Amino acid sequence: MRVLCVGRHDFLSGHFRQYFEDLGVIAIPAVGLDDAIATARAVHPDVVVWEYDLLVATPLARWEAEPDLARLPVVAVSLTRRPEEPSATDVNGIGGLLYLPALAPAVVLATLQAAAAAAATAATAATTAQQRAPTLSWPAMERGFQSVQ
Repeated sequence: MRVLCVGRHDFLSGHFRQYFEDLGVIAIPAVGLDDAIATARAVHPDVVVWEYDLLVATPLARWEAEPDLARLPVVAVSLTRRPEEPSATDVNGIGGLLYLPALAPAVVLATLQAAAAAAATAATAATTAQQRAPTLSWPAMERGFQSVQ
């Protein structure tokens, strides 16, 4: 599994990279939104872990405007903000927060695997639906219109 680790600066994104590599995944660091977009396009991660404080402060319109990026599961992570503290998860679309110091590594890994599996299932379902959609030629559409008149 490939995990893109987004932080506000090199030290933090590198720390996240090391943490997730220790869980046995391929972790790729990125700093800020621009680097996250470029890196995600290049490496096609299965999951994106994004530093909570950066995530809530970063407008994600450019990320969400690209269908391939918008489909990636984004998981907010923090080393300092505890889940019981007030957060912006209710107002900005963040599905939840992993407070890494309080979680067993196996729980963190299972959460990322579940997020990646859900995204892969959704992508497969969308592809299957597109493949099954009928394709009408222009003459067939004309016949259909004539039969409705």
